[in-house]
Amino acid sequence: ELAESGVTVFSLELLPRITRAQSMDVLSSMSTVAGYKAVLLAAAELPRMFPLLMTAAGTVSPARVFVVGAGVMGLTAIATAKRLGAVVEAYDVRAAVKEQVESLGAKFVELPLPSESVEGEGGYAKAMDEEFYRRQRETMSRVVAESDVVITTAQVPGKQAPLLITGEMVAGMGPGSVIVDLAAEQGGNCEPTRAGETVVLHGVTILGPVNLPATVPHHASQMYAKNAAALLLHLVKDGNLLLDSEDEITRETLVAHGGDVVHPWVRAALGLPAEPVSGERSS
Repeated sequence: ELAESGVTVFSLELLPRITRAQSMDVLSSMSTVAGYKAVLLAAAELPRMFPLLMTAAGTVSPARVFVVGAGVMGLTAIATAKRLGAVVEAYDVRAAVKEQVESLGAKFVELPLPSESVEGEGGYAKAMDEEFYRRQRETMSRVVAESDVVITTAQVPGKQAPLLITGEMVAGMGPGSVIVDLAAEQGGNCEPTRAGETVVLHGVTILGPVNLPATVPHHASQMYAKNAAALLLHLVKDGNLLLDSEDEITRETLVAHGGDVVHPWVRAALGLPAEPVSGERSS
């Protein structure tokens, strides 16, 4: 409808993962907020404390946290959980992020799975076949069972989130354990997840939060505004909108212009032909 009305539409989440676009990267900014808040939600739900404590009643052992996915969201969750004193483990299909995980003080869980060809366009993990995810679930089950908190962040741009934790794996966790599924809005990484709801299954609390950045409005708004302003300053010169098709940032974020949906991903999602045809253009 926006395209038909002649509106020029840009999408911030389609920004390319390049150095020039870092100041505009709203996805990374919002992922930072979500990763931070996910740990706080888990800590509030968990019936035990996160840190190792020496008390008058003896030693309190630390909570064990397992973060699945080490993108910006996952790395922020790792850092926050470490600051709260938890013992943190993390896993990502991209073995290249191992150094980043370990630099935050977490242990990188290495699974006997092929890691080649798992990185898609822009550095994101790409969708794999169901056999890969089945083997991944089997090999992750032990780590999940030993964890007090599991935070899942695995998402594939434009597709449903991969299923990483089954109901059977949930049943293997200890009573009182907590799962925070940050992919709830994309279908969830955890089988029992319900977006926007809290589910208790086999004594395990499963949170499916949506729009977590909105729960930290001060900094989320501040970060979003800076990212949006940076994009506008890039697109507008002397008060005029410049659409340079040779510029990667402009080309990748432009969704609709001149009465057409012009972005290939969006066209595919809408079931439109790969390229606009003359009959589609609005008068």
